Amino acid sequence: MNDSKLILVLGDQLSPRQPALRQARPGIDVILLAEVWEEASYVRHNRHKIALLFSAMRHFRDELESAGHRVHYITIDQRVPSLEMAVRGVLDSCDVSELLVCEPGEYRLLDELRGWQDALNLPVSVLEDDRFLASHADFAAWADGKKQLRMEFFYRKMRARYQLLMEGSGPAGGKWNYDADNRAGWRNQRDIPDRVDAPIDAITREVIDTVNTHFPENPGDLSHFRLAVTREEVGRQFDWFLEHALADFGRYQDALVEESPWVFHGLISMYINCGLLEPLEVCERVEKAWQQGACSLSTAEGFIRQILGWREYIRGIYWLLMPEYKNRNALSANRPLPNYFWTANTEMRCLSRAIEQSLDHGYAHHIQRLMVIGNFALLTGLDVTEVCDWYLGVYVDAYEWVELPNTLGMALYADNAVIASKPYAASGKYIQKQGNHCQQCQYKPTKVTGPDACPFNSLYWRFIDQHLDRFGGNPRMGLVVANWRKRDPEERAVIVQWADQMIDQWT
Repeated sequence: MNDSKLILVLGDQLSPRQPALRQARPGIDVILLAEVWEEASYVRHNRHKIALLFSAMRHFRDELESAGHRVHYITIDQRVPSLEMAVRGVLDSCDVSELLVCEPGEYRLLDELRGWQDALNLPVSVLEDDRFLASHADFAAWADGKKQLRMEFFYRKMRARYQLLMEGSGPAGGKWNYDADNRAGWRNQRDIPDRVDAPIDAITREVIDTVNTHFPENPGDLSHFRLAVTREEVGRQFDWFLEHALADFGRYQDALVEESPWVFHGLISMYINCGLLEPLEVCERVEKAWQQGACSLSTAEGFIRQILGWREYIRGIYWLLMPEYKNRNALSANRPLPNYFWTANTEMRCLSRAIEQSLDHGYAHHIQRLMVIGNFALLTGLDVTEVCDWYLGVYVDAYEWVELPNTLGMALYADNAVIASKPYAASGKYIQKQGNHCQQCQYKPTKVTGPDACPFNSLYWRFIDQHLDRFGGNPRMGLVVANWRKRDPEERAVIVQWADQMIDQWT
């Protein structure tokens, strides 16, 4: 009896450590990687993301074949519509006894996989993705019985479990969180190092041509493609970060910088999320860099918190609350997404730069995503589903498990305060404090109304006014609400009216 297995490898599972591939037997089992239309087009993906994944998949194919594996590869030019059809094509030519697949990172695809066993008349095993540092059972056990699921307490548990930045049973330096030391705004305090782009080989050049041909209307300027597509090159990129940027990463991780889209950030989330870099290894290397004096404790803690804490927490929330979570809209936000989210054609300098960078490169750091684009979407009440689809499409590191809670929960406060205890709403003063965009903007962060007033100011107060009853009882919002209520009613009316006028003009 033939016991060959078909192992389906998805585009965000390009690691030999993933559970399905760990079972692969060279020369016996068949491994399938497929570039299919449904996965490439269910949202308007950035061409940088498509090119990264297609090229990384093709390089991974070569890596597997060099290790003696039988690989069946389907390119986008073959126009296979779906993963199910790709599997059926292999089954027509190969005799296998079972299909193995590591669980996908998106509920819609997992839901589809659940019907494959009957549809294909073949045993299908979906294996939990144990590349993550907290299993579904781990997170569910931590969340059980808690009224509030705050990341900070989950993060402390993860630090203790993996013994990262620990001194005995307590945190290194005596504090769990050094976030207060990592919020410096940008005033040209440092020279920003020039990044070394990853080399573009023949496979990647072919992929770039293919993506430009098949996805001409998608965002992303591939003439500036700079991403690594192999495990070896990703390692070199991370080495560069440790040597040249880590020391200043923490202090300026929240900075909004006119001169550089990258500043001192690691630019590794897209590699971790598709399997080219291992999360625990990354954390351990940053810890070692701190131990050797290459960065401050606050920098190391801020970096590790994003991966060991936030990344694992966000994934836990997603799988704990899906599929209902996706339909939440606590603030009833339903204004259509403006067209300038696809053109960056807005006179607000911070918003224009953040959107332009997102469209062209598929990248923006967390403050641009949360406190510029997300803040604007929150204050103007943009449609939750449309905003989430935009984030899922434009960013190279976006998969629904990580994008949806970050956008719907953190940026848009649409999940009934599961993730954030208060909305991440801010006025123009915050933008001014964090960077230097305001210097080249026609709007003044010191003014609330009038043609040259920063729109964030009136929009912020309109948002507070619109949700007074909801936020009045929030202890973290009490002072803001009280100050607004103390203002002269006529002054409040003028500000809200001006904000309404701005919204009608822009959306």
